[in-house]
This record gives sequence, structure tokens and C-alpha cells, in this order.
Amino acid sequence: HCHTPATDASGPVKATMDVLSDYFQDHKLPAKLRVSLACCLNMCGVHCSDIAIGYHRKPPMDHEYLDRCANPLTIAACPTHDNRQIRCEYRKTSKV
Repeated sequence: HCHTPATDASGPVKATMDVLSDYFQDHKLPAKLRVSLACCLNMCGVHCSDIAIGYHRKPPMDHEYLDRCANPLTIAACPTHDNRQIRCEYRKTSKV
């Protein structure tokens, strides 16, 4: 369901569990511990974790489809009004 993934979760999750496996085996961690990996900027469900790992990247810009995306909603929802319309090679785009 995510449209802006920064990474595939399998590699970072394996690396994290390799590091934490000794702690789990030696019972050095709390009885209930939630470790989550966020693969994009949305961080779906990661905010309520005990240990959260986030990967972020700049979203790809495809100028062919840029006029069809939901940029007006993004601009309207920005609380600091840092988003504004600019021109990019005679195409209407948004600057963040």
C-alpha cells in the first residue's frame, strides 16, 4: 500500500535481529518489546514501538506524471506553508 518505499524490509530487519538475538537469548530485554522498521517517511505503525528504525529517501519525481498527482492536497495541508508551486521545464511542479 506504500507508494514511497525507501527500502525492502528484509535486509535491515535481519541485521537488526542478528544484533538483538543475544539480548533476547540472555533475557536482557523487557518481556514485551516491540521492534519496528519503517520503510518510508509515513512510518505506519512505527511510532508506538519501543525501538523504531526508519529509512527515508527523497521521493522520485517523474515529470511525465507530476501533473496527475495530489500535490494541491499536499500544499493545502502544509502547516508551515513551505510548499509552493514552481515551474520546472515549463511544467507545473511543487517545491518543498
